[in-house]
Amino acid sequence: QVQLVESGGGFLQPGGSLRLSCAASGSMFSHYAMAWYRQAPGKQRELVASIDSFSNRYYASSVKGRSTISRDNTKNTVYLQMNSLKPEDTAVYYCQGSSGPLVYWGQGTQVTVSS
Repeated sequence: QVQLVESGGGFLQPGGSLRLSCAASGSMFSHYAMAWYRQAPGKQRELVASIDSFSNRYYASSVKGRSTISRDNTKNTVYLQMNSLKPEDTAVYYCQGSSGPLVYWGQGTQVTVSS
């Protein structure tokens, strides 16, 4: 069993930056593909960015060029750095870890971008 705990959300202004962290419990973290999803009110949960065990990265078009996903296997932590924040980035951000058929989710952290 893997537990994921997100942190770093909050209330931010447009144009600002944030860094989300997701700390994972348990061993074998380096073997997991990790991802950040988000869900805005009234919308489906969508993939924001992912990083696999080889550090191959994927970004949704909506955040590409202003976001960076990274992982530190020594700290069992994955990060999401987002710059040039927009009001449409407002959502609950979820961390996901997966390995084969096993999928784990964090509880989510709220990000609100507003002036």
